[in-house]
Amino acid sequence: MMVNEPSVLEALSQITAEENIFIDEPLSKHLYTKLGGNADFFVTPANRAEVQKIVRYANQANISFTLLGNGSNLIVRDGGIRGIVVSPKKFTNIYREGNTLIAESGARIIDVSYRALEEKLTGLEFACGIPGTVGGALYMNAGAYGGEIKDCLEKCVVVDPDGQLLTLQASELALDYRTSNIPEKGYIVLEAHFSLLPGDVNTIKETMANLTEKRESKQPLEYPSCGSVFKRPAGYFAGKLIQDSELQGKGIGGAEVSTKHAGFIVNKNNATATDYIAVIEMVQRTVKEKFGVDLEREVRILGED
Repeated sequence: MMVNEPSVLEALSQITAEENIFIDEPLSKHLYTKLGGNADFFVTPANRAEVQKIVRYANQANISFTLLGNGSNLIVRDGGIRGIVVSPKKFTNIYREGNTLIAESGARIIDVSYRALEEKLTGLEFACGIPGTVGGALYMNAGAYGGEIKDCLEKCVVVDPDGQLLTLQASELALDYRTSNIPEKGYIVLEAHFSLLPGDVNTIKETMANLTEKRESKQPLEYPSCGSVFKRPAGYFAGKLIQDSELQGKGIGGAEVSTKHAGFIVNKNNATATDYIAVIEMVQRTVKEKFGVDLEREVRILGED
């Protein structure tokens, strides 16, 4: 049931400008998969204080609250998300202090890696092809090509479920393979501090160019997708298991397993979220039957059917 009470709009309007509040907003506009239902209220706060106030209001009014980055590793079901969805899309500042790059949560981690290149700082080259935001990268300890966020994160600023600002050291986030304690603690990341090292600009540039070429040649970037769907199972590679299960090109509705990279599921022809999730489940079922391996999702699924 949609939360669309005038009182909610009135309360949000007391916190942020009305131009930052969208009612019944199609989340397909904000997701890399280009599918999924609507948000009752989609809010793009202008500063930290507004985030804190929205969190406190949602708590007091007992309204569901969801944080949405740029939707690169996320599927929203066709029924959408009830309550308030907050986007940090206006939090995009990146700046340097010594050998530390400080980035707000709505900045793309790709942009942070290129800012590091400009500043002749090394340590974030691995992130040059990760499409998520800084907040999302911390949320799942994003990684690629042998590097991950925990290798260079020093600390971050978050809002806790009570609306309080906290500064946390990286060691307090329980960062591990594609996981952290951010979801279970209910933290909203506002800012991250990346501790880097001075490096040779040409070496950094060459590394990033090589990684970009690898990504573009191997990944199906021509179709909407949520990126790599599954975590790497111990002793295996998810893509190889899917490929050996002869699932590439197999699909349901408008979604199918990519013929270019078996670890990706693409929205090839106006897929629904139901199609997309059904393909994920088909892949998990088939790989389990053929190889006895449980594929665990890396991608998050939110919302109602």
